[in-house]
Amino acid sequence: MTAIRNLILVLGDQLTPTLSSLAAGDRARDRVLMAELHDEASYVRHHKKKIAFVFSAMRHFAEELRAAGWTVDYVKLGEGGAHSGFYPLLAAAVADLAPERIVVTEPGEWRLMEDFRRWPAMLAVPVDILPDDRFLCTHQAFGLWAEGRKALRMEYFYRDMRRQTGLLMDGDQPVGGKWNYDSENRKPAGSDLFMPTPRTVSPDAITAEVLALVAARFDHHFGDLEPFWFAVTREGAQAALTAFIDQALPRFGDYQDAMLTGEPFLYHAVIAQYLNCGLLDPLTVCRQVEAAFRTGKAPLNAAEGFIRQIIGWREYVRGIYWLKMPGYDQSNFLGHDRPLPAFYWTGETDMACLKAAITQTRQQAYAHHIQRLMVTGNFALLAGIDPHELHQWYLAVYADAYEWVELPNTVGMSQYADGGLLASKPYAASGAYINRMSNYCGSCRFDVKQRTGPEACPFNALYWDFIARHRDRIAGNPRMAQMVRTYDRFDPAEQQRIAGSARGFMEGM
Repeated sequence: MTAIRNLILVLGDQLTPTLSSLAAGDRARDRVLMAELHDEASYVRHHKKKIAFVFSAMRHFAEELRAAGWTVDYVKLGEGGAHSGFYPLLAAAVADLAPERIVVTEPGEWRLMEDFRRWPAMLAVPVDILPDDRFLCTHQAFGLWAEGRKALRMEYFYRDMRRQTGLLMDGDQPVGGKWNYDSENRKPAGSDLFMPTPRTVSPDAITAEVLALVAARFDHHFGDLEPFWFAVTREGAQAALTAFIDQALPRFGDYQDAMLTGEPFLYHAVIAQYLNCGLLDPLTVCRQVEAAFRTGKAPLNAAEGFIRQIIGWREYVRGIYWLKMPGYDQSNFLGHDRPLPAFYWTGETDMACLKAAITQTRQQAYAHHIQRLMVTGNFALLAGIDPHELHQWYLAVYADAYEWVELPNTVGMSQYADGGLLASKPYAASGAYINRMSNYCGSCRFDVKQRTGPEACPFNALYWDFIARHRDRIAGNPRMAQMVRTYDRFDPAEQQRIAGSARGFMEGM
């Protein structure tokens, strides 16, 4: 038995060499432990591409640490000594290595934090849980910001983060005189635009081995495993960011809300999976985007819109998650309880917008934020789908999904299940919004111009039926009151047709 000082556990979304647990360590006296755990790969039916991405990135990161002088014990799934979860993994490591203590950076998910807090008693070894300083706003700082506020609106948090980081600031004022250029970022895209594609990486020997493992062990999981093109190293992730800044950032702002058939990426960066597993640093990313603006390579609306997504929205939803857990995942303000339709897993539906968003999700483990919010999320909201089931789906199907970021986006932003803590209104829309921001409706068997009847776009009757069902809950919302008044002006026969069309569609589904 070889005694060591600290056993440093590194999780699959902590692939950062400056991680707090590593920064506190000593290469000569401490040992790093990493493992591919079946429980973590299957507690929801994660997309096959997501599992392959995380496992391959973990293996590459272990090699990066070894090259930097660390001793790394890496346990591959299915090999000798493999364990299903963290506790049996650590129990075996403690018995074998007799460390003085275990050191770990806090996890991103509440369920794991609860487990970590039980380890000292279970393992009879001290466990140091260190803050995750890869984020710009601590839990304590967010709690102080939220204290006493009736509504926790992201815009005001974002302005504080701009001041704190100095990004896109001229002294104490925002560059250009405005904090937010979102009103300029809602242009529909035409199919004649030049569309850059995200930088792709061919699988190396390590990734090829992982792909074979995932194909054998997780074939029953959602999604297509190949072609696999994600970067799995820090250098590859940075190359993907550089390609985005050079090729797509200039038009990202204008077209970030647009959707086109056959164009899953448009001008999006597709780097969230790299940020959320630790291959990219958020502040460094934002500074590179700011530099593109400062040197005239990208317009202000593009740089501001992108930076807002990271230092504003990303930091904000993490703050909400840790402020409101446990229990936030069970929020259901609207009382929705319909089961998730089977087509969310298959993509087999006549609704062209949903078919496109779900099919590309199956293929790429990716859809951009408007597809998630205003197509799959909007439909679930209008149809009264159980928000917990939808949360489990989003957590499973996207390569960038971890509960701290996905849950508030689903429960708060998409489904209004927290009753307006996060969002100022339910993000409900009829087919007209999708028609305005996409070309999906032109190839759909349903008619987006019809409100009711068997040929009408289902989003239309479902939208007005949603207004009718929840009028008492939303009539007092300043951003929804007008729609309630509009519904009330429909004659009773039209209201009955709306209810009948919505009911008929849901029963048929």
